[in-house]
Amino acid sequence: MSEALPAAGTKQVICINWGTKFGPPYINRLYAMVARNITPPFTFTCFTDKRDGIRPEVLCEDLPPLDVAKMPEKSPGIWNKARLWGETLGSLRGPVLFLDLDLVIVASLDPFFEVGRPDDVVMARNQTTPFEKLGQTSLFRFPVGKLAPLQEKFKAAPQVIADEYRFEQRFVTKNVPDGPKFFPREWVLHFRQDCRRSWPLNYFLAPRLPHSAKVVIFPRGLRPEQAISGKYHERGADNLVGHLMASFNKSKRQKRDTFFAHLRHFIRPTRWVADHWRE
Repeated sequence: MSEALPAAGTKQVICINWGTKFGPPYINRLYAMVARNITPPFTFTCFTDKRDGIRPEVLCEDLPPLDVAKMPEKSPGIWNKARLWGETLGSLRGPVLFLDLDLVIVASLDPFFEVGRPDDVVMARNQTTPFEKLGQTSLFRFPVGKLAPLQEKFKAAPQVIADEYRFEQRFVTKNVPDGPKFFPREWVLHFRQDCRRSWPLNYFLAPRLPHSAKVVIFPRGLRPEQAISGKYHERGADNLVGHLMASFNKSKRQKRDTFFAHLRHFIRPTRWVADHWRE
């Protein structure tokens, strides 16, 4: 059966889930945030290896195949996203907006469907490498099939590609046919970089939500639930006294944190994350 183009004006939002790291609670929250912050008509499709517990409004499809005998090892990128780059993508056609499962939507997503042309690849700006002008794959829009050459290149030498580019977002940015377009920098913000207060104000003031933000991303180990409780990382203390005491205990610090780095890495509970990150 041939695949039909989406109805005129339909916004297609997608996510991907595999294994046990996230699962239904994240998928269901993400759907709810999308539904509250988008003008219909829209579809929300999750490509997943497990459908139990996912709310019925979510259109579930199987994980797209990826003919790779061995995925990259000890590589920091999320290379399983390459499953989405094929010539086809389940039953979908046309432009799709990809969202990471652990981001927080705080304003309308409609503008993300208005930048550029439907056949453009449009990426959020990577905030950690401003001089390299990289894109961010926590949120990006692409037309189904446009990234097929990237998938073929990755499949031919997965470990070589991962070693050369390190992160999948660098690979996508550098190899998109005709180059990517970018959403305005102020739309997609990095929680640690753009919202967390500078030291020592972070000891006294909760992270802020800039008025320009539409989506806040949570890369590198800090999840929304930790921001809500005021924990800088999974093992972090959720109060200032506990945080200060942990400075003297290496087992309670992040592996890469020195004593002084740990002192700086503290956040107070962030209520606005809880207000938005919910069903």
